[in-house]
Amino acid sequence: MSIPIATSHRGSLQGLSFDLASLQAAFRDGILRPTKLVREIYRRQRSLDATGRARGVWITLMDEEKAIAQAQAIEARGAGASRQLPLYGIPFAVKDNIDCEGLATTAACPEFAYKASADAAVVARLKAAGAILVGKTNLDQFATGLVGVRSPYGICANPFDPRYIPGGSSSGSAVAVALGLVSFALGTDTAGSGRVPAAFNNVVGLKPTRGRVSTRGVVPACRSLDCVSIFALTCADAWRVFRVAEGFDPADPFSRERLQESGPAAYPAPFRFGVPRPDQQEFFGDEGYRRLFDRALQRLVALGGIAVEIDFAPLREAAELLYGGPWVAERLAALGPFYAVHSGALHPVLKAILDQAGRFNAMDVFRAFYRLEEIRRIVAAMWSTIDVLVTPTAPTIYKIEDVMAEPVLTNNKLGTYTNFVNLLDLAAIAVPAGFRDDGLPFGVTLISPAWRDEALCALGSRLHRATDVPLGATGHTLSVAAETR
Repeated sequence: MSIPIATSHRGSLQGLSFDLASLQAAFRDGILRPTKLVREIYRRQRSLDATGRARGVWITLMDEEKAIAQAQAIEARGAGASRQLPLYGIPFAVKDNIDCEGLATTAACPEFAYKASADAAVVARLKAAGAILVGKTNLDQFATGLVGVRSPYGICANPFDPRYIPGGSSSGSAVAVALGLVSFALGTDTAGSGRVPAAFNNVVGLKPTRGRVSTRGVVPACRSLDCVSIFALTCADAWRVFRVAEGFDPADPFSRERLQESGPAAYPAPFRFGVPRPDQQEFFGDEGYRRLFDRALQRLVALGGIAVEIDFAPLREAAELLYGGPWVAERLAALGPFYAVHSGALHPVLKAILDQAGRFNAMDVFRAFYRLEEIRRIVAAMWSTIDVLVTPTAPTIYKIEDVMAEPVLTNNKLGTYTNFVNLLDLAAIAVPAGFRDDGLPFGVTLISPAWRDEALCALGSRLHRATDVPLGATGHTLSVAAETR
């Protein structure tokens, strides 16, 4: 796949971009070693701590010397390791509902915490490829929320305005990438948790085909829908990490082995992109986001796209099933006995959501599944008229105080364009798409049928390059000239 990489800033270590291409070039040129990189990460962390910009990012930050020991072990493998290991020396973070050996897994609930005896399957794959774990990141408790404020470990500061939410549930992972503390981070995504924080932090959020990355070692939210997601500075980085992370896992009953071809690695020229009818586009009064969405559509046309209006109503109906239907009971089932014994330890908003699970009976479950299958059939016909669907990632962004005042209503609004994706077995990538006049970022999401992840990344990369925005909150930019395969 030919997609653009970021400019390599080699003048000083402090000015080095943490995108994969820049780091790998610095390793190759001999101006950087993994141990030196790790020390730079902790220098950056201390600097950000002094200003409060890294507030609430970490639940567990690795001890610096232990992180350096990882880097030393990679360096000890010799000069050839940088060519043999696809993620040689690349720093990453992990959402704290994913197991990392020897570290606590909290899911943002201290009473639930346990020490992981092994790495989650996806973490083990990344480490084996040479990646260096920096720490475990903050989240909405038990990965329930799109806001990033439901954690006893504090609220991450949005890098662009600390008065605003960072998005959730994978808040810490997105912020860590945006601040340039790591090159990529793992999140999870059930209703949009790997996409909404990407938009609010001006980074890429890849929500791959469900089951393509193992969820073994991940604390479930809705186990039948959960995906491990990837936050990165560029689409190229997200794809490279994904290629390491993916793989059939026979020990994970929800892992899927691809039995069919996923289609071409890129969309044809011209490609057809679906967009909700104007009367179905919802921004809840945010005219800045509306204008930015229109500009993103214009860029897609300039890239060779043909806009096709689609009826968004079936997708909206599917989205409403996630929290308005019996899938909320699956969240309760995931907690099992813990909820019965420790429900008082839950965040009040989460407890109120889970308390609703008891109102659904077995007949409700089957009725909801029947309706979902009917919607699937309607949506399947849509793909005969379009190659990819384009939506805002979120319809607006809220201040923290507004979410605290209306925690459920604001969260539900944020899921307008995300909640249906996993229910309908779709793949998606959230891509930065500009800034409001007040400096807050906006993102769009490209959505496709399952197994079209590579084509999504390729198109997302073209759109990201055409938008010409900084990488996260780092100030570095994409190179319009350099490309990699």
